[in-house]
Amino acid sequence: MKKILVTGATGQVGSELFVLASTYPHYEWIFADRSKITLDNIELLQSQLNVFNPDIIFNCGAYTAVDKAESEKDLAFRVNHLAVELIGKYSAENNVKLIHISTDYVFDGSSSIALDEEAKTNPINVYGESKLAGEIACLKENPESIIIRTSWVYSKFGNNFVKTIQRLLQERDEINVVNDQIGSPTYAADLAQAMIDIIEYSKWIPGVYNYSNEGEISWYEFALSIKELGSYNCKVKGIISSSYPTPAKRPSFSLLNKEKIKIVYNLDVPNYKKSLKKMFI
Repeated sequence: MKKILVTGATGQVGSELFVLASTYPHYEWIFADRSKITLDNIELLQSQLNVFNPDIIFNCGAYTAVDKAESEKDLAFRVNHLAVELIGKYSAENNVKLIHISTDYVFDGSSSIALDEEAKTNPINVYGESKLAGEIACLKENPESIIIRTSWVYSKFGNNFVKTIQRLLQERDEINVVNDQIGSPTYAADLAQAMIDIIEYSKWIPGVYNYSNEGEISWYEFALSIKELGSYNCKVKGIISSSYPTPAKRPSFSLLNKEKIKIVYNLDVPNYKKSLKKMFI
């Protein structure tokens, strides 16, 4: 029986994998939170990986505090770059299949068409820089890795945009949401299923892939969809990003092109509204 090690087990994608695990009993699942896999302690990480001795690693753990990363650069790079480099090296040396989760924030937002896997990377914040450094190190250490770039992740678990908007729509009469950042959300349950579908597929085809739900929307339009599905009465007003300054810049356009993963792994990618409805059920 093959062992799957899931890092970041209590995060959004890790939690959704935990839900799905019982459907795939032919794997031995190891769900490792920060107490079992310490991505910020590189010295300890090597010995932890040796103890678990997995056949497959789903590296879902990451430093994801985008704004805090601006003042915690060393920590962001330790988790998102150095730990990923070590996991890549470990997986190569031990013939372990590795799926590593990355982000649309490796792009600068200057594109006007959906970004494919060959699009030029140019992160505009520390978080994006650290994630890109992790991608490069991972593929250098283990060219047989699979990297999945995703965007705007949400789920029933953890803190995310959907849950925040749901709360604000119930608490307030009016909210402001930026309307000049374009992309597509990702329901973590869909991404988790895609990761399992990849390891269940007849072939292992390494490389960089994009995965998010279908649709091209702004955060404002996403908030309107949440309002509609929840039948909330709160007014939602669109504002420009400069009216809501944050420590870290965000790309204004980071819509991901999913054709590669759909063709190579024969994956169905649901529309964002269809997936958002699942969270409300």
